[in-house]
Amino acid sequence: MSKLYIVPTPIGNLEDMTFRAVKVLEEADTVLAEDTRTSSKLFRHFGIGTPLQSHHMHNEHKTVAAIVKRIAAGETIALISDAGTPAISDPGFLLTRACVEAGISVECLPGATAFVPALVNSGLPNDRFVFEGFLPVKKGRQTRFKALVSEQRTMIFYESPYKLLKTLADLVLYFGADRPVSVSRELTKIYEETIRGTAAEVLAHYTGNPPKGEIVIVVGGVRE
Repeated sequence: MSKLYIVPTPIGNLEDMTFRAVKVLEEADTVLAEDTRTSSKLFRHFGIGTPLQSHHMHNEHKTVAAIVKRIAAGETIALISDAGTPAISDPGFLLTRACVEAGISVECLPGATAFVPALVNSGLPNDRFVFEGFLPVKKGRQTRFKALVSEQRTMIFYESPYKLLKTLADLVLYFGADRPVSVSRELTKIYEETIRGTAAEVLAHYTGNPPKGEIVIVVGGVRE
């Protein structure tokens, strides 16, 4: 039966690839990849020979309709991103929505994603949380922070190492210097680390230790 498979890929450690994910990628007619060069390395490592097709944020609006037609005609297509689960701050939502609207079966495999381990090992409440993804760089940034000032749930943000200090400074400004914060970087990789403390303490740490790698920020909600 033709369908769209959403397939998570490792965020760093290749041993996090599941047997099922490899099987689905091997059996698909085509695999849509955010960056075919990055995915080619993964395919070589696991001996996957399925054809790759580029599918990223700059072309997905133009290619979704054609992909839906191919699946409707009988093809099985898998979607992957460079790392983690597609559609979580990566391309994937538009294609998934189009397939659902067209009555096409969509199946998402469980697997790697950065925010779950960052949330769990933060030590902050994880029974209720809100995923905010990447913050706006300029327009809408202040509005977003102000909207979250009264948020009681634990908040999760993705950030680049180049903007971490600015974001931590904004957390101090809008949420207060004592707000609990946990920053995880390079998850599943050799230099994985998590720094926990108040917003001011974490800011001071990274001011003296410039960060590298992919970063997840977990922030405690305001106390009732």
